[in-house]
Parts: sequence; C-alpha cells; structure tokens
Amino acid sequence: MSITRRSFLGSSTAAAALFVTGVARAAYLNLPLGLQLYSVRDLLPKDYAGTLKQIAALGYKEVEAAGFFNLPVEQVKAAMKSAGLRCVSSHYPLALLKQYPDDILSFCKSLGVGYVVCSSPMHQQPGAGKAPLTLDDWRWNADQFNQVASKVEDAGMRFAYHNHYAEFGAISGVLPYDELLKHTDPAKVSFELDCGWVIVGGQDPIHYLKQFPTRIVMLHVKDFKDNKPPSVELGTGSVDYTPIFAAAAAGGHIRHCFVEQEEFQGPIMEALAVDAKYMKRLHA
Repeated sequence: MSITRRSFLGSSTAAAALFVTGVARAAYLNLPLGLQLYSVRDLLPKDYAGTLKQIAALGYKEVEAAGFFNLPVEQVKAAMKSAGLRCVSSHYPLALLKQYPDDILSFCKSLGVGYVVCSSPMHQQPGAGKAPLTLDDWRWNADQFNQVASKVEDAGMRFAYHNHYAEFGAISGVLPYDELLKHTDPAKVSFELDCGWVIVGGQDPIHYLKQFPTRIVMLHVKDFKDNKPPSVELGTGSVDYTPIFAAAAAGGHIRHCFVEQEEFQGPIMEALAVDAKYMKRLHA
C-alpha cells in the first residue's frame, strides 16, 4: 500500500485525484443522518413529540436516546413514529444497567432499540466520589461490560460502550480505553467511538478505527474549537471529519453515526441545522 501510494503521488495531478478520492471514500458510510438526543435534553421534557418532529424536519432519520423522561414506552414509540424517526440506540450509565437490567432491557426491546449503550463507567468501590478511576477500576468495568453484554445479547440486542475523554489519559503509561478493548469479549462488547472526545483526550480516532475496525460499530460526531470544550457546530471548530469518515468507511463495520452537540451559543435547532448540513455535505 505504501509503495503504491508513493508512486501514485508522483504527480500533482495524481495528488489532487487522491484528495478527491479521500472525500469520496468518506461518503461510503452512506448512513442515515443520526442525532444523539442528549443534544436536545432541555427541549424534550417540555415537548417530547414536538421536539422530535423538529429534529426530523432538519433531515435527521435516526436518534439515540439519553433518557426517556419517565414516559411510557408506548408514548415514546408513538412520538417516534409520528416524527418519522427510528430510535436505534439508547444510553445508560453502568450503575443503572446493573441496578435495573430487566426494566431497561424490556423497555428497549419494546421500543425496537438495536443497541444498549453504556454511557459512563463507575468505581468498583462505593463512596469514591469524583476521584479518577484507577486501572483496576477500568478493568473491573470491562468485566461488568462482559456481564451486562451477555444479558443484552440474551434479550436480542447488542451492547456497546461510549467513551468520553478520561479513557485516553494514560495511567502508569497505560490508556484505559486500550484496557477496555483488551479485557472485553469481542463477540459481545462493541464500542461507540466518540471521535470528538478522543481528540480532546489527546488521541487520534483514526488510529482506533484502523486498529479495531470490527470492535467499533457506531460513531459520535462533535466539534470543538482548539480541541477543547465547549462543543460547537460541526465545521466551525478544529475537527476535520473527512479523514475520520474515510477511515471508518474503510473499516466497513459502522452501523450508525450520531451528531452530538452538548453546548449551544444560540438557538438549539439552528445549531443542529448547521450540523446536519455539514454531515450531508460529507455524505456521511
């Protein structure tokens, strides 16, 4: 591959062609436009059904839940159907997945969710507060993921883990994210790579997409200025998703791709419209 690439780059015309090809490869994801509903967490409790319809009007087709605001599953299903959206994934912290597995899995199964995602780990020992997780904590979490994943699989769904940035801060020279990959069962535990948080954590999402193409099945897409929070509209910060999407497409295992914007400087729907336009421009 490297020899072919060097020879191919032998002329400026060929180099330009490679750039175009790289953009085209990003389009090979060819996935429905998705949104992580944490982006509209302030709007959903006020008007759940209406907010979903506004999201759909921007061109989003799939959503990933981050809480259902005590609504019964039939009401959630009706709101999704009325808006023309598919809820394909749902987030839960590990503490809830351990405490209420039957309730969560029953709800998700009834809703038609394909992926149950752990959105945050926990300390092995209670009472640790906000202290950073140790490597032992991360390895213990990996074991918990294996156990939860078995229950999710038995219920007919898939389990995945969603990262933030703490997973990419080295502890005694070891990255917690690498430990999670090492100590989880590849047959049961998948990963939802939040590309923006990987970059904030000082690592490269392309590395993980290339090294673990079968483990990573979903993406979170967010942008930051100078690779630091708060998040901003896609295309207005420092993250270039063209090479990231190209790497994801090359891996061939990405099933869903969700925009997530966590902070807003202006109207939420206007920002999400900018995000949608960016994603459509890259044909993601």
